[in-house]
Amino acid sequence: MKKTLAIALFLISALTYGQQDPLFTHYMYNKLAINPGYAGSHDLFSLEAITRFQWVGFNGGPRTISFSAHTPLRNPHIGIGLYAYRDQLGPTVDYGVMGNFTYRVIFDHSKLCFGINAGFKYYNIEWDMLEPRDQGDVALINQVKNKAVPDLDFGIYYYAPHFYVGLSSKHLLENQMSVSSAPSPDTKSSFSKLKRHFYGIAGGAIPFSEHFVFMPSLLMKVIEGAPFQADFNASFLIREVLTLGASYRTNAALAFLVEVNITKNLSIGYSYDLWFNSLQGYNSGSHEIRIGYDFDLFGKSRMLTPRYF
Repeated sequence: MKKTLAIALFLISALTYGQQDPLFTHYMYNKLAINPGYAGSHDLFSLEAITRFQWVGFNGGPRTISFSAHTPLRNPHIGIGLYAYRDQLGPTVDYGVMGNFTYRVIFDHSKLCFGINAGFKYYNIEWDMLEPRDQGDVALINQVKNKAVPDLDFGIYYYAPHFYVGLSSKHLLENQMSVSSAPSPDTKSSFSKLKRHFYGIAGGAIPFSEHFVFMPSLLMKVIEGAPFQADFNASFLIREVLTLGASYRTNAALAFLVEVNITKNLSIGYSYDLWFNSLQGYNSGSHEIRIGYDFDLFGKSRMLTPRYF
């Protein structure tokens, strides 16, 4: 059986028992993918695009593209957004599109936000990518019935000029994603089910001087059937233009990232992950590229300089 088929079987197992969301090293810039309460927090119309190439050199390694857009409305208590992604591992492809609504409680120097994402996920297997040794194997002849299922997320996000903290839960409905029909009366049908994901995020901005700011951040993930995972990041903002940072992902990887503010509206970033798990000898790391753009949709000149989160 070809390596591609082995990857497919590995993924089906991972979807059933482990993490089902795309992985991002730039999580501190892509919070809408983690916490629905983040929408509108820039006080501007914000666009974010990320492409990720994971386990480069490993045949069928994950490839992810994500896009988000969010903004407050003229009513400052309301934020809305959109998050969409495509995540592929081997012959399996996962799509998601989520619309967002956030209600913001405004204090003198901070905001407490409650957000929901509602949309759908779609899971597909591209069977023509498989090259099984036994072409007539009934277990591999288009057995998976793909379908779109509704999805729902909820998040709480609290932030001030120099720190933020958030808690969220994704896939609250825990819907069934796909069904493999039984090829004979003697075998059972199988399915993969969305597991609830729980996230905790926190970060801060500590100025060491006028032109040098330390920005630590933390991401924690708890998923039924998967080990606890945490990402610890330490970044430094230099002269409000260049950000250099490093992250440690528990039992998995060490990552390095760089961000450049081209203008006060436009920023680009790059990260590289070094893996030290069981796949270490089979890939040459992971690459991630990010582009962010903000603009004042309502012409109120609300852009803050610097804005850390």
